[in-house]
Amino acid sequence: MYGMRPGTAQALVTACFLAALTTTTVRAQQPDAAAVIHGIDASVQARFDSIAEFTVTEHYAVYRGKDAAKPMAEMTVKTLYKRDEGKSYTILSQSGPDIVKKMAFSSLLDNEKHINDPATREASWFISANYEMKLRPGGPQMLDGRECFVLDITPKHKAPNLIVGTMWVDAKDESLVKIQGMASKSPSIWAGPTQMMRQYVNINGYAMATHARAESSSFLFGQTVVTIDYSDYHIQLRSAK
Repeated sequence: MYGMRPGTAQALVTACFLAALTTTTVRAQQPDAAAVIHGIDASVQARFDSIAEFTVTEHYAVYRGKDAAKPMAEMTVKTLYKRDEGKSYTILSQSGPDIVKKMAFSSLLDNEKHINDPATREASWFISANYEMKLRPGGPQMLDGRECFVLDITPKHKAPNLIVGTMWVDAKDESLVKIQGMASKSPSIWAGPTQMMRQYVNINGYAMATHARAESSSFLFGQTVVTIDYSDYHIQLRSAK
């Protein structure tokens, strides 16, 4: 370059090259939002299409106030899911006040039956038909040892089981890893906003829940936390046609 020392010119060319290379690399790491969202829809549909039925043991615990060490009520159920029928439950054990078992546990199981009813279940799926999804910039992030895309989600209509919050999906196959946020609608006039979280693991290639937590405040029970732990899955896939 005219009027510039050879060493300075070489350094400038090298810096420009490295800057261009860095920009190209960053762009390459930025996933296409539409492709990610399409992958999420496809992953949810594939899970539904592939699983004929499964059983799982679910342990429910209810905590009041800040006492996170000792639950005031517990219940263990065996859940049976059938693709064409939805969910049914067999109560294996339960303890605690009758009012909690009736108001909390019965309500939870009834809600799970409703959102898995074949006539209504698609309205609860984490798919673009139900949610506005916005992919966060910056590329994948690590969560629980898995590389994940992170999306902000807002339901297209309000319902107690639809959340405003965040979704993490596996960068390899867009399967669910975690959801967290606030219920878009209170389940009753007596309950305040509910914070919700659910974690998933990959079992037989499909996202299955392992832990869930909901925290809310109600007129009857005050500050309440409900946790659900899922274990001992047995999955039966549909026969290939």
